[in-house]
Amino acid sequence: MRTFLLAAGSTLIALSALFHIYVFFLESIAWRKPKTWKTFGIRSQEDAEIIRPMAFNQGFYNLFLSLEIIAGFITLGIKSAIGYTLLIAGASSIVGAGLVLYLSVKSSRRAAIIQASPPVIGLTLLVVGLAK
Repeated sequence: MRTFLLAAGSTLIALSALFHIYVFFLESIAWRKPKTWKTFGIRSQEDAEIIRPMAFNQGFYNLFLSLEIIAGFITLGIKSAIGYTLLIAGASSIVGAGLVLYLSVKSSRRAAIIQASPPVIGLTLLVVGLAK
């Protein structure tokens, strides 16, 4: 059962990292495409250009969250305590960012739930698995 909890929790955290890499791609690489900025509720090219520097920076923030989790997975094979600590820290940061988004931008609550749910569940499973 412990192995299942650790694997399931780690998988959800990995999916969360992949999602944030995708968001990095959208915000920092593909931002000038109308389909991309419309995904974020931006209505015009002019508005997208105004927001572009902030989106670019935010994209890298999402990438760095993912890199913390990736470092955790790499480290699991070397020193599991450090690896799990990095997974927990990275996933907790994503949950925190989702909570801030949920509380601060009412129109983005659905996005916040989509962002925070997998790592919340993953963290729960991981912590229960580590405690057993």
